[in-house]
Amino acid sequence: QVTSFQGVAVRSLCTSSPHEHPEHGRLVYKGNLAKAVLGVRFFSYSTSIFNLFMMPYIMLKTGIGFESLFIQAAFYGLIGFFTFVTPVTLHVLTKGYVIRLYYKDEMDTYTAITYNAILAEKATVFRQKDVKIPDITKMFTTFYAKTKSMLVNPTLFPNPQDYNHLMGYDKSFYFNLEKEKESDERK
Repeated sequence: QVTSFQGVAVRSLCTSSPHEHPEHGRLVYKGNLAKAVLGVRFFSYSTSIFNLFMMPYIMLKTGIGFESLFIQAAFYGLIGFFTFVTPVTLHVLTKGYVIRLYYKDEMDTYTAITYNAILAEKATVFRQKDVKIPDITKMFTTFYAKTKSMLVNPTLFPNPQDYNHLMGYDKSFYFNLEKEKESDERK
């Protein structure tokens, strides 16, 4: 790689590929909705914070008051719902969305990068044997890594073999006929 810097040619040599991370390993997956998830959650948090700071000001300046205690409770409950429940719901729905997934060949470990509650990146390290595929397809879960649900899009893996290895589809299938006969005899 050659870069020109004010008329002086500077040559740099990089030994690792651009998809290689020194700590986590080789990049095998990159989610295409990472910026959208971050943007929606940030927007939800910022509107909730704005609402918390502006509601007392609006209540004092406009003199909005209700005679009925029931109407006051309903009004504050509606404001509280949109202030607190919406960000929490968005967090619960998107906390398992995998932004990037790395694989370290020599240790046979995966590192999934997701967003935590304060919108910082969080790394979850697991092995292929920790991956559990849910029996019933779930809306926001592709697999469980240990006990944490993860959501990936299988079509976004540049190499389908990486997805197959992650899900355990590359293992040989073992079928035990004796157990099948026993279960048929019990019926």
